[in-house]
Amino acid sequence: MLDKALFVFFSTFANQMKKLFLTNLAFLLLLNVLIKTFWILGIDRGVQNAVASEDYGLYFALLNFTYIFNVFLDLGLTNWNNRQIAQHSRLLPKYLARLIPMKIIMALAFTAIIFATALIAGKTSQKEMTMLLWLCVCQILVSLILYLRSNISGLLMFKTDSVLSVLDRFLMIVICGLLLWTSVLHQGKFKIEYFVYAQVASYSITALIAAAVCLYKTGFQKLKWSRSFMIRVLKDCYPYALLTLLMSCYNRIDSVMLLNLLKEGDVASAIYAAGFRLVDSANMVAYLFSIILLPLFANMIKTKIGVKEVVKVSFHILITLSVSFAIISQFYTREIISLMYNKHIEQSIEVYRVLSFCFIPISMTYIFGTLLTANGSLRKLNIVAFCGMVSNIGFDLLLIPHFEALGASYSSLFTQSFTAILQIIIALRLFNLTINFHYILKMIAFIASLIAVGFLVKQIALSWLWLVCITAVVYAILAVAFRIFSLRGIIGLIKRD
Repeated sequence: MLDKALFVFFSTFANQMKKLFLTNLAFLLLLNVLIKTFWILGIDRGVQNAVASEDYGLYFALLNFTYIFNVFLDLGLTNWNNRQIAQHSRLLPKYLARLIPMKIIMALAFTAIIFATALIAGKTSQKEMTMLLWLCVCQILVSLILYLRSNISGLLMFKTDSVLSVLDRFLMIVICGLLLWTSVLHQGKFKIEYFVYAQVASYSITALIAAAVCLYKTGFQKLKWSRSFMIRVLKDCYPYALLTLLMSCYNRIDSVMLLNLLKEGDVASAIYAAGFRLVDSANMVAYLFSIILLPLFANMIKTKIGVKEVVKVSFHILITLSVSFAIISQFYTREIISLMYNKHIEQSIEVYRVLSFCFIPISMTYIFGTLLTANGSLRKLNIVAFCGMVSNIGFDLLLIPHFEALGASYSSLFTQSFTAILQIIIALRLFNLTINFHYILKMIAFIASLIAVGFLVKQIALSWLWLVCITAVVYAILAVAFRIFSLRGIIGLIKRD
């Protein structure tokens, strides 16, 4: 009787976790698709078209330069804190009071390291240094927002976290939209600096609101500096910090390598950015999964609830979305790029064709990498990330001098695929997850059907935008028909009490 009661309890709890995941994921996706898609494809794209290619290329390269050193802004603290609060929510007041002073010190160290490295690399022009300073401010504010949100999502307040996740972009849409519109209206020239200033303002407001939410949950906390606490936390966090550094290198270094390896590296960086932005907008969807999955996995692992069902549901959804996105991108690359940009169309088309496939391995990383992070398997993740960094830098050095932005794209695709496969293998072994070969055969047939449908639909004499919509609808129907995932099962799970 006891065994049966335990089975019923754990089964009910697992179903509640799946329901929590799906309902909050739907809300998070809705907000982010509406706001961030408009931001990336409207405002960010509009800014790139409004300024000179070399100006945007410089901005994009310097932005990714700051991303590489983001580890010193966080040292893995956010992921560590998210996992801790998800498992021990009562620690929030104590941690909040002691971690904020640490974040201030990290911000100062980050800024010093960025400028020292920039000076060594020869980035000494006033324009470069001024932009770098404001981008440092942006990164400090973003890091603070992510830390504050890690407390909120750690408390499983996913809807509040969802609103905060899009608030900064919503504010930037309003500010940048007005700047772009008035610039056109008055025939003025939009400057890339305006774009950076708008980000600083939006991030500042979002950080203040996120801080207010945390204080509402904890009450006013007097900041406390504790050297012993800092040392203990840093010992716990250093694997997360190393992982952040290594992943930043192989995810963000391509544009920096382009800027430094090529004579016209700023233009090549802008071309790479054109293809990257579209994939980045798609990656937003996969990233949203990880926001919910990390605290959810951490909570389930602590309570010894099997993660198989949540992994299965998230995998089925993301593999369908990512494969469909990559295939549609191949059929309508020229139309998409021509709609979005007015510069370097042919080069951007080549880059986007390759980078669109990156969405598949990146999506898998957001599931299996997040699972391993929640499990505390940082040593294994760091080994994978180190291999990825070496791979990406090596291929960049080999391919960029000959193929420029296209070479960086191939380097990124290989590295993302390589690291995703390693993470999947490790997760399968650690959690005794099995590969369903029948499902693999279904996926092969499904992909073949997607390609065939893509060819057939493109023959219809309609606007390409209508053809994309038709193709997407047919792909969704095929996913259900092939039982890649069960729509009835997902709906039933959400409705279940």
